Amino acid sequence: MSLFGTTSGFGTSGTSMFGSTTTDNHNPMKDIEVTSSPDDSIGCLSFSPPTLPGNFLIAGSWANDVRCWEVQDSGQTIPKAQQMHTGPVLDVCWSDDGSKVFTASCDKTAKMWDLSSNQAIQIAQHDAPVKTIHWIKAPNYSCVMTGSWDKTLKFWDTRSSNPMMVLQLPERCYCADVIYPMAVVATAERGLIVYQLENQPSEFRRIESPLKHQHRCVAIFKDKQNKPTGFALGSIEGRVAIHYINPPNPAKDNFTFKCHRSNGTNTSAPQDIYAVNGIAFHPVHGTLATVGSDGRFSFWDKDARTKLKTSEQLDQPISACCFNHNGNIFAYASSYDWSKVRTPGPALCAPRWQSRALGSEGLGLSCDSSQGAQVSLGRSPSPACNGKLQGFLQWFWGFSTAFGQNPGHRKHSASGHFGLLCCWAQKHRQAGHGCT
Repeated sequence: MSLFGTTSGFGTSGTSMFGSTTTDNHNPMKDIEVTSSPDDSIGCLSFSPPTLPGNFLIAGSWANDVRCWEVQDSGQTIPKAQQMHTGPVLDVCWSDDGSKVFTASCDKTAKMWDLSSNQAIQIAQHDAPVKTIHWIKAPNYSCVMTGSWDKTLKFWDTRSSNPMMVLQLPERCYCADVIYPMAVVATAERGLIVYQLENQPSEFRRIESPLKHQHRCVAIFKDKQNKPTGFALGSIEGRVAIHYINPPNPAKDNFTFKCHRSNGTNTSAPQDIYAVNGIAFHPVHGTLATVGSDGRFSFWDKDARTKLKTSEQLDQPISACCFNHNGNIFAYASSYDWSKVRTPGPALCAPRWQSRALGSEGLGLSCDSSQGAQVSLGRSPSPACNGKLQGFLQWFWGFSTAFGQNPGHRKHSASGHFGLLCCWAQKHRQAGHGCT
């Protein structure tokens, strides 16, 4: 018996229920393909928790589906199962025991997917698309937190159709993150709220945004005692803010840095500025990865305020990323993200920033483009040397998946890649590439 119940036939050699996979020639790092990739842009990725043996990757896409792959030690990816929504899937997360996956969608619902039975049931309802979803495991309660464009944050007992609690947001929820006992929610109009989750969820503090443009992504980071202590916030203006909740010296400890720009930090020449689409912290070293609409990912050391590595440029924006539970695998999705157009699509408004800088509103825009999309993961051996920077200098096996776009606007391609990637931590430290 499989961990996911009876194996479905999906992803077998030859044809697949996801369609055939073709070769993608836009793979500058020669990474390994993730098989049976989605048929439209990937918006979210999540690896299984450490309680689940092995590594399983979940991806949600604008093809309205959620797919699961097993990532083997050899680097091979095996498609396991899929579930559907009636609208694009905007966020995914796992339960703490790895038995269930929770999904949030533009169809205004959230679902719980039981992997052993391969059955999904609706557990949440909003009056607008559900943008974020997170599992909360507290000593005295467990629930699912959903954030929506209806300006509410709701908490759900999966056994009930009614929310346990509803908190009003000042604006639409654009991004959120949870590491118990802290949650951070970023909204439209640059709203930023920190919640404490002990006993029951409640608002802890509203923070004036350190960024001047629309929020795009947020990720909580931990201190040396493994407790949440602050967050990284990315915007559509190619900039990330590092913000501590209770810093000894706020003016010194909190800072912002530029990233995902056409000519780095050189401000003497015109720049193309790209959105920061995703942020993920390494679970061991505490370094962070950022991915952007410029088609690159970068690794950073926030404590040394140093860039460790920047990838080669893909021909598509990178729309999402994540590390696995021990930091041996880094996954990223390369997908067209409507960042090069400003024409509004149905029921959604144009991005606020200029070309190549996209906010959440722009995700529904259409474009006449034939570009494809990719997802990548990286697996590395344990660091052989001491120190954060030396420890992060390691080789990654990259896993990528490329997929086609909305069939109404773009040609389809489905391919991906695996390969060896090297984080140039030592090189960049010697070169003095600091965060500015």
